Amino acid sequence: MTKTILTCAVTGNLTSRDMHPKLPVTPKEIAEAALEAAAAGAAIVHLHVRDPKTGKGSMEFAFYDEMVSRIREKNTDVILNLTTGEGGRFVPSKDNPKIAAENSTLCRPELRVAHIEKLKPEICTLDLNTMWSGQAAVINTPENLKIMAERIYAAGVKPEIEIFNSSDMHLLNHFIAEGVIKSPVMVQMVMGVRFGIAANSESLLYLKSQLPENAVWAAFGIGRMEYPMLAQSFVAGGHVRVGMEDNLYIKKGELCEGNAQLVEKAVRIIHDLGGEIATTDEARKILGLN
Repeated sequence: MTKTILTCAVTGNLTSRDMHPKLPVTPKEIAEAALEAAAAGAAIVHLHVRDPKTGKGSMEFAFYDEMVSRIREKNTDVILNLTTGEGGRFVPSKDNPKIAAENSTLCRPELRVAHIEKLKPEICTLDLNTMWSGQAAVINTPENLKIMAERIYAAGVKPEIEIFNSSDMHLLNHFIAEGVIKSPVMVQMVMGVRFGIAANSESLLYLKSQLPENAVWAAFGIGRMEYPMLAQSFVAGGHVRVGMEDNLYIKKGELCEGNAQLVEKAVRIIHDLGGEIATTDEARKILGLN
């Protein structure tokens, strides 16, 4: 049995300090949380940055640079997976829905991968979803995705393809046929987002049935479905993810102490199910990273 790669998604861009007082927000806090998650067993840390003043998701390169530098000062081994999801949200104005409201972040695709080209992490996300999310429409047009994919590959970075719905899987297979995405591909199934694919066994097995050949895949659930989907992904042959981007509770009604505690619980579950957690070297081999 292939060992299981465990990713920790440290902070994301939607959870807030109002939801959890210990949510990592500053580059220093995010870096420290990533290091703790790695020490607890995560081979990969998936990273967003936030504006320390507002707590909201940010695209500011200085924050990425500080966060990555702080991690690499103490750990040169953990695999870094930086987001490119920022810059894809459009909030329609109530007076004129053609005009972007204040919280819109939609921008040119080149800007969304600029930090990837400069920092060159081993992995970065490439979200294929166009969908309604919270108060915004997430827009990832095929044309913009092609631009982002080309720049990601040119930087020597492996894209982790984020799938939020069955239509995203169809787009992925189309991109592979066109040569936009290179095989073997790394796929992350995001399950349980409102208006995305449901976090249940039927949805997981359907998405698995549509995977391109030789794909390395993982799946995770949002909120209370984090650990049920972790177990189901493992049983179905996939890799796994936890973290405060996706869920803030260690059990019903009890906030987690931090990302490391979520990782520790994930490690226990995989071990209890008879699996083994991949080291960073083993994860690189599975993913074909140089």
